[in-house]
Amino acid sequence: MNIRPRRNRKSSAIRAMLEETKIGTEHLIYPIFLKDGKGIKDEVSSLPNNYRWSIDKLIPEIEECLKLGIYTYDIFPAVDEALKDKIASYSYAEDNFYLNAIRTLKDKFPEIVLMSDVAMDPYSSDGHDGLVEDGKILNDETLPILNKMALAQAQAGIDIIGPSDMMDGRVESIRETLDINGYTYVSIMSYTAKYASAFYGPFRDALNSAPKSGDKKTYQMNPANKREALLEAELDFLEGADMLMVKPALCYLDIIHVLKENFNIPITAYNVSGECAMVYAAAEKGWLNYDIAVAEILLSIRRAGADGILTYFAKDFAKFKKK
Repeated sequence: MNIRPRRNRKSSAIRAMLEETKIGTEHLIYPIFLKDGKGIKDEVSSLPNNYRWSIDKLIPEIEECLKLGIYTYDIFPAVDEALKDKIASYSYAEDNFYLNAIRTLKDKFPEIVLMSDVAMDPYSSDGHDGLVEDGKILNDETLPILNKMALAQAQAGIDIIGPSDMMDGRVESIRETLDINGYTYVSIMSYTAKYASAFYGPFRDALNSAPKSGDKKTYQMNPANKREALLEAELDFLEGADMLMVKPALCYLDIIHVLKENFNIPITAYNVSGECAMVYAAAEKGWLNYDIAVAEILLSIRRAGADGILTYFAKDFAKFKKK
């Protein structure tokens, strides 16, 4: 045999030299659940090792994560039901604890990157990402609400806006709003191919943001569709998105790859709550090695083409890498 691939695997040094894909903490975005109040560190029952934090408890957590090399965070608000209404007005209210937390974190840690979520569901009494009337999700009427939300977040100091609502035209609408108000430097990481997935359950538990009626299939993508992702990506690209995201990640590695092959801007992926919860459960049963499985999963998402990965495994992976 003239060709023996095993010769390139015969030692750890050779394997490291020839390794095609690298994964480090610099590629990770850590999703954080934020709650109003003080002294709160409330574990999400369906998502072990992840918590709803009050800002005073979150500050030392971020200090610890910075020591591990994690510099980028996506903050999600757990909003009290009493503050929710049909038009998500609390999302841009001056006394919004989420906006105040962004200011606090950017003041305390100017070196970190903060990403936000732009959609109505955390603030909506209907639990949908868009405005609901007579059981229908209204697309164009939702956009001004998203604009107000995005502008308020930019004013608070957010670095990356993450429109997760999947309304048509929202990237262009938000981009124009930010630019007109002088926030040309604020990035948009669009939830471009966000599928109507079964893997969002623990996230909705954490924020109590599940739809009060119906489902999200009229605006989130059909899991059966691949070419449609290219259409969504083309639109978001032309409307001014700086990065394109695929959500979820593991069941949609082919979508990550096809976007990477077709667009010359960064592609990111969201390793969502249900994907992570499965690994936690299997590791607890002793069915797999948690650290090795997490590293393999994140590596696979990178190999598919993701430049950045949102993952609840971020801190655990950082500890594993450091160890």
